[in-house]
Amino acid sequence: MSFLKDTLSVGISKVLMIAFGLATTILIARTLGPEKNGIIASLLVYPSLFMTIGSLGIRQSTAYFLGKNIYTETQIKTAVSQIWFLSSVISLITCFCLIYFISSSGDNLILVFLAILPIPFSLFNTYNSGIFLGKNEIGIFNKINWIPTLIILLVTIVLVWWFSFDIVGYMIALIGGPVFMFVVLLFKNKFIKAFSFQFEWQIVKKMLSLGLIYAFALLIINLNYQLDIIIMDKLSTPYEIGIYSKGAAITQYLWQIPMMLSTIVFARGVTSKDTYGFSLKVSQLLRISVLAIGLGSVFLFLFSDWVIVGMFGEKFKGSISVLNLLLPGVLLLTIFKVMNMDLAGRGKPWISLKAMIPALLVNIILNIFWIPNFGANGAALASTVSYSMAALLFLYFYSKEVCIPIKTIISYKISDFAPIFQLLKKFK
Repeated sequence: MSFLKDTLSVGISKVLMIAFGLATTILIARTLGPEKNGIIASLLVYPSLFMTIGSLGIRQSTAYFLGKNIYTETQIKTAVSQIWFLSSVISLITCFCLIYFISSSGDNLILVFLAILPIPFSLFNTYNSGIFLGKNEIGIFNKINWIPTLIILLVTIVLVWWFSFDIVGYMIALIGGPVFMFVVLLFKNKFIKAFSFQFEWQIVKKMLSLGLIYAFALLIINLNYQLDIIIMDKLSTPYEIGIYSKGAAITQYLWQIPMMLSTIVFARGVTSKDTYGFSLKVSQLLRISVLAIGLGSVFLFLFSDWVIVGMFGEKFKGSISVLNLLLPGVLLLTIFKVMNMDLAGRGKPWISLKAMIPALLVNIILNIFWIPNFGANGAALASTVSYSMAALLFLYFYSKEVCIPIKTIISYKISDFAPIFQLLKKFK
């Protein structure tokens, strides 16, 4: 499959994910209101973060080892199944403790259990997807991503809108998507045959040694995205968290553009021999992404009131300023979103830490000072400062690592748009 076809395939997958995810977000916002949406955000922030830790970077290390033909697929599947079982148990216990003892929403045990139940199934799906990514089977990888979002939407419609099960209904829906995909993959990918009590210690050790670095890097990255809600959970109210979460949710869909490209960048990167030439191609993809997200950001800024109120209702008018404050940082962080996948595909995830750790520290300090005074807007502004800092630092470190001048990375060329023209010709 060509690079262009991969891009188109992932693009369709991302469009489906956006459509189903956005429909679910709108339904939950209009049905439950800001305060209950804030409670949901508080409950889900720790499982979301712990999915990063629990995943142990196994998808990335699986794709890396399989793409480089270091181990056979059978060996990797057996090792992955053993890592999955252990990581699921540890993740469930640790995440329960985090929500129950730290979160302000942790006093409702039913909601706590519902929040952590998707973890083992989501981890299994994540681990499994690394096999398809390493084999460059982008089409199957896409289905693992978008099918659960469709299931979640359908179950949400039934339980929240039809039966009015409120927060509990939505939390059950979040379990339905991963469980459905888990059952399909367990048999379709013949993964059930991989379960064995004969441990592949050498492979497990090597996958974890690389995977733990990926996981730590991903944890720091995701902390930058989720930290606002964690601090708001302590310093603000569920209403403010709900307002912030919906403004931030819109920006997540903008990021689907570089994430679409990043999936292919990583899959191609683990099998690429010409790393310098590939980095030049990644730089080209970055420039296209920045332009696309820039246009999207301008549109959202000009029509933010219509977008927020039109989708979520008058109760979420406070999310308009949150969205507008986040847009500059989201645009700049596109640099990191695209280019980090190039280095991760080479097995060098630690380079991202050079940019993300300083940005995270700044994010923590600004949130502590600004959230008590400015609420959701303070959290949004802190994120924009942090994102901008991370993007500019990473651009510098990436340039040094791949030996391509910053000017070359960011300078537009007519040839940058050749893939777009190529894609348009296919529809004629």
